[in-house]
Amino acid sequence: MSGRRILIVGAGSVGRRHAGNLRQLGCSVSAVDPREDRRAEFAAAFDGAACHADLDRALSVGGLDGVAICSPTRFHVEQCLPALDAGLPVLLEKPVAKGLVEAERLAAAVRRTGTPLLLGYTWRWWPPLARVRQLLSERAVGRLRHVEFIMSAHLADWHPGEPLAEFFMSSAELGGGALLDESHWIDLMVWFFGMPEGLSARVEKISDLDITSDDNVDMLIDYPDGLRASLHLDLYGRPHRKSIRFIGEGGTILWSETPNRIAIGDEAADEWREEIFDCERNDMFLAVAREYLEMLDGGAVGTCDLDDGLRVMRLIDAARQSHADGRRVETT
Repeated sequence: MSGRRILIVGAGSVGRRHAGNLRQLGCSVSAVDPREDRRAEFAAAFDGAACHADLDRALSVGGLDGVAICSPTRFHVEQCLPALDAGLPVLLEKPVAKGLVEAERLAAAVRRTGTPLLLGYTWRWWPPLARVRQLLSERAVGRLRHVEFIMSAHLADWHPGEPLAEFFMSSAELGGGALLDESHWIDLMVWFFGMPEGLSARVEKISDLDITSDDNVDMLIDYPDGLRASLHLDLYGRPHRKSIRFIGEGGTILWSETPNRIAIGDEAADEWREEIFDCERNDMFLAVAREYLEMLDGGAVGTCDLDDGLRVMRLIDAARQSHADGRRVETT
């Protein structure tokens, strides 16, 4: 793994996180960012690493082994294409694109070039959620009937000190907003259960946040055999909450980020058997980086590939259609 040279496209917070982890794993890093201040911060953080304002210029320097796309969603496809054409395997931050048509254009390029792409829906690498997936496969609480996904976190708390106007999450044009950026939870739903039969959704801006992107998403999802799911995402909630509740005929599994635990209850009383985890948030990003470097060494894309991302994009487009038309949309 050591000695790999990785270009980081987008020197914001997630770009610097990936750069730090790749450096920790023995790589050298360089960066592309249109903002001079971010290029300066990146160079200072990584021992004078080369930084460029232009992607084509950075690629023309040569000597690269891979590219990590960590820019706002609007730019994902247009920045992936020259990397794929250059034969450079890509680590792409989620989501794939702003819309399904763009995502399918990227999929066509992956097929045409044969260059591998790893998609960073990072919660797939989170040990407690992998454990939940195992419990579900073992039918630990019998046949599931309802699953509740909740992500609620006030946007102003995400990057303290950074004005909301400078945060891409505030901008619908850049691909910010709850539906796209927090599509982690849609991806987890598909990871656990596959594609649903249909959904109905509201995708709205309802808070007083000074943003143009959506800040509230509510979805009702239908699966075969009587499984139903609800999903709520918001960018205005405090205290922050990330949790999933799986209700089966034999009990309930509850996963929460804070506290970092899985709990199982199968009695009428409010009593739970808990598994407590001590993993930290960066652990899943490190796991992504390790899998990416294994991919550079010829390993298969295992945990999350572009087809996984396309399935999420299909559900995102279905949610938008449902909101626009005010009706349930079939998804199979």
